[in-house]
Amino acid sequence: MTFFPNPFDLPECTLLGFPSEIDLSNADVVLVGALDVVDARKDRLQLLVLDLTRTHFMDSQGVRVVAGVRGRLPRPAQLRVAARPDGVASRVLELTGMRRDVPVYDNLAEAIES
Repeated sequence: MTFFPNPFDLPECTLLGFPSEIDLSNADVVLVGALDVVDARKDRLQLLVLDLTRTHFMDSQGVRVVAGVRGRLPRPAQLRVAARPDGVASRVLELTGMRRDVPVYDNLAEAIES
């Protein structure tokens, strides 16, 4: 599965949709694509929302991607994640403790507006 990030820029926020699956087979490509988005906007990035609402499978590699993006964000930019509350991505972020470090919202609208 190939991932080509398609960021959507709002006045104070950049949205980045993630693929339906994130695992060992595509995590490196997803991370590089996401970091390219961050680097291209580093001078103006205020808020980056990772949209995992359509991610139906994610393992620890997805957590590695989120952590990698978090580590590359310029200060004082914020990172938020949107993930369905009953979805695998949300559960994996909870089980690994990533939710303590990155705010996770139940839907995209909440992640943008909060």
